[in-house]
Amino acid sequence: MSNGILLKTNIDYLRLHSHGKVRDIYEIGENLLFIATDRISAFDSVLRNGIPYKGKVLTHLSEFWFQHMSDLTENHLITTKIDEIDTLRREDKELLRERSMLVKKVKVIPVECVVRGYLAGSGWKEYKENGTVCKIKLPPNLKECEKLPEPIFTPSTKATSGHDENISYEEVVEITGEKLAEELRQKSIEIYKKANGYALTKGIIISDTKFEWGVYDNKTILIDEILTPDSSRFWPLEDYSPGRSQPSFDKQFVRDYLETCGWDKKSPPPLLPDNIINITSKKYLEACVKLTGERIW
Repeated sequence: MSNGILLKTNIDYLRLHSHGKVRDIYEIGENLLFIATDRISAFDSVLRNGIPYKGKVLTHLSEFWFQHMSDLTENHLITTKIDEIDTLRREDKELLRERSMLVKKVKVIPVECVVRGYLAGSGWKEYKENGTVCKIKLPPNLKECEKLPEPIFTPSTKATSGHDENISYEEVVEITGEKLAEELRQKSIEIYKKANGYALTKGIIISDTKFEWGVYDNKTILIDEILTPDSSRFWPLEDYSPGRSQPSFDKQFVRDYLETCGWDKKSPPPLLPDNIINITSKKYLEACVKLTGERIW
């Protein structure tokens, strides 16, 4: 940890479950400790720099949304209060404060449940070529970043490494069975609609997002993080104008830099300049305070 940025943890008295692109996950009894580091990934690579406050933003927003969606679905969150986790030593509690979630260990459903409300990113590229998004036929003559008539469910594989691949709803049925596939689609769209409706009142458009689900006590529950700048595309409402790409509160700013800096996306990624790091941190923090009304710095 340097300058308040946490890139990696090493809690040697806990059993390591996994190191993800952003999270370090440890086992505590029957539960898991999700630690959101300040790592940032783009184009399937973890960058060498961290983004100040990023892990705390992801944790705070996830907790906020889990509570906000509790009338629609159960979730895996037990607590974010680090002092309630007796297994952790005092020095580790200080390191992990405000960036950790104790969660239920669940059977993960191996599907990324993506919901798109607007025509952007890879969806826009496909639409220009075929008039479809993930093979779903859309009305003609839509503009870039235009709001879709209704949100669409565009699932993908849940890759442990590398890039998730888009799959059809029929392929989800093959993976999960028809009843669970329909539940995933219906609940994911319902949560997206509620989230975007709320976000609009706070000056943010949620263009698209992804959810992960698991099974616990024979119930389908929401897991991982939800509706953060890492898992969603956030646009400022006041600057919204279809027909062009939109400014954003998410890591698209980092992707845009990497697209123009000469990196071939195969070799180790370059270091991010200080101004890119600082602006990205401000974007994450601004999204967090707009949505929750609370400052975390």
